[in-house]
Amino acid sequence: MPEETESGYSVANLEKDLGLRVGELATQGARIHHKGSNQLLQLHEKTGNLLLQEKLDREVLCGATEPCILHFQLLLENPVQLFQIDVQLTDVNDHSPEFLEREMILRIPESAQPGTVFPLKSAQDLDMGSNSVQNYTISPNFNFRVVTHSHGDGRKYPELVLDKALDREEDSELSLTLTALDGGVTPRSGIMTVYIEVVDINDNAPKFLQSLYEVQVPENSPINSLVLVASAQDLDAGTYGSVSYTLFQGNEVSQPFVIDQITGEIRLQRALDFETTKHYNVEIVATDSGGFSGKCTVAIEVVDVNDNAPELTMSTLSSSIPENSPETVVAIFSVSDPDSGDNGRMVCSIENDLPFLLKPTFKNFYTLVTEGPLDRESRAEYNITITVTDMGIPRLEMEHSITIFVSDVKNAPAFSQTSYKLLVHENNSPALHIGSVSATDRDSDNGQLFALRALDFEALQAFQFHVGATDKGSPALSSQALVRMVVLDDNDNSPFVLYPMQNASAPCTELVPRAAEQGYLVTKVVAVDEDSGQNAWLSYQLLKATEPGLFGVWAHNGEVRTSRLLSECDAARHRLVVLVKDNGEPPLSASVTLHVLLVDGFSQPYLLLPEVAPKRGQGNSLTVYLVIALASVSWLFLFSVLVFLVVRLFRRRRAAPLGVCSVREGHFPGHLVDVSGTGTLSQSYQYEVCLTSDSGTSDFKFLKPIFHNVSPKSAREATH
Repeated sequence: MPEETESGYSVANLEKDLGLRVGELATQGARIHHKGSNQLLQLHEKTGNLLLQEKLDREVLCGATEPCILHFQLLLENPVQLFQIDVQLTDVNDHSPEFLEREMILRIPESAQPGTVFPLKSAQDLDMGSNSVQNYTISPNFNFRVVTHSHGDGRKYPELVLDKALDREEDSELSLTLTALDGGVTPRSGIMTVYIEVVDINDNAPKFLQSLYEVQVPENSPINSLVLVASAQDLDAGTYGSVSYTLFQGNEVSQPFVIDQITGEIRLQRALDFETTKHYNVEIVATDSGGFSGKCTVAIEVVDVNDNAPELTMSTLSSSIPENSPETVVAIFSVSDPDSGDNGRMVCSIENDLPFLLKPTFKNFYTLVTEGPLDRESRAEYNITITVTDMGIPRLEMEHSITIFVSDVKNAPAFSQTSYKLLVHENNSPALHIGSVSATDRDSDNGQLFALRALDFEALQAFQFHVGATDKGSPALSSQALVRMVVLDDNDNSPFVLYPMQNASAPCTELVPRAAEQGYLVTKVVAVDEDSGQNAWLSYQLLKATEPGLFGVWAHNGEVRTSRLLSECDAARHRLVVLVKDNGEPPLSASVTLHVLLVDGFSQPYLLLPEVAPKRGQGNSLTVYLVIALASVSWLFLFSVLVFLVVRLFRRRRAAPLGVCSVREGHFPGHLVDVSGTGTLSQSYQYEVCLTSDSGTSDFKFLKPIFHNVSPKSAREATH
């Protein structure tokens, strides 16, 4: 946007730029924030246009800084959002070049040769870029012309060049008009009169020891402190050898430096400010009494010191927060420090013991948010001190205090955990205390959980249910917590041998050829254990043998193998007892008996021994009996399952009018102790057990008081 634009100018349409609907800025509580007391821009909430409040002068707002950018923030309060708006002011040619002095005098010896250069004073122009001084001209004459040069920073300066030798006897004085022109579309100008005195011959011009001096000056240097001593020498004698010094200080209106005309000492005549101007380029001209002069440049760098404390600007503040609010933005603020480097780097902090957090957003903006819901009953007011510290030496800091009030909201009882996981070993005794659930509220008690019957890991490994807690308020508030029960396995099942079967009518006999090699696989004992984990890890060992050392059992897989070669001397029949043991604590075991028959070859009829082989008719009868017994057991099992399902269905239909959560009353053993320490269970609350559909309905029970003065119907309504 060009500077000097009339007020009311539409800078931008924020609703369109942000993709919002018409009027949405008004509903979200939009407002413009700018550091400083003057409100430069105004937001028209109905149209979304960002309007100029007053004319803006780039030179007043930014000085010599280019580009000139003004920073604004758009704050939306519902929901809280922050957007950065940067407005760049472009320069217009509204200032004319101006010389600090209306006239200057040059003393030039008549012996000066054509081509000799004489420095002239520069003009200043507050405009920037092409609108600043671009060229210098001089009034028509026969002896001089002016040449325009550029400094390293782009500033233009003039030099007077002698084109034709002077003749004092012809003209002892000359008057020229120096004109400075800027580069505007319609150029502006400024003039200065240059008086030239033609003096007698002077052979040598003053010469500085250095053409360029570089010096650093801290911005907090006191007034009249010495900056630099410049020295020029003139080889002439007498009055032509005496040198006087003049300081040319560029375009600045109020110069901070002054030079002693005789000694060449440059001193500070006003305070420096690094945040305003960081560099100065000044020129020193040494002139002898004969009119010859020499020039040098002094580059002065202002060194920043930590002389500015941080500043805090509060954009929005919520002084009251409901106690049950989740993470909530309390305040939005920005910090600034005009110093540079570490002197301008800042750190924000608050006290550590407060439930609030500082979160950086962008460009030194912070939000103060709550860590979570607050509790007015524990603390109703917070005095928060925001400390902003820079990283300079010495460190400077500022503090800003705000007060936050916590408004009251009725809270339901809150469990200390959203879910509980409890462990219980199987085969527990009835009424075993498993654990407790805890709800925090002024009128709440703790709930202890008890098992109603012994649990069996092999039948049920885990189940879950909900526990509800209700306070005595009006209306009563309640909350629930999930309890997950995990049944731990105990070593309560002995190994069971699947092969060889031990309940067969005739023992199983394994045949081994006498020509078998060492390690010959005789048979394999197969066993299982209904327990889990290490309680089901099985190991095998040979407990008894007719001939020790002839057979061996592999401990991990139950394979029975020969331990050596067989011989004719070995007995034909062998009886082996194999022990199967689990890895529980204490370990449980089972044993199996094996019969081994050594044969010369499998072609011989050794399978039916006289003492064990049944008759053909007896074998057929035994098979029939086994089939009949198996069918009877199966029908009996199916009948038991049907009876069990009918009974359960009948009980559920009777319990349906009572609701989902069932309350059981009964007598518990007298050795149970109440956690309140009074020796009896509290008579203020009853606890409910809400079991999920897959967890059963009779595994746990809560202890509850008996309401002597409330009817059963009222008691049921209160629990619901």
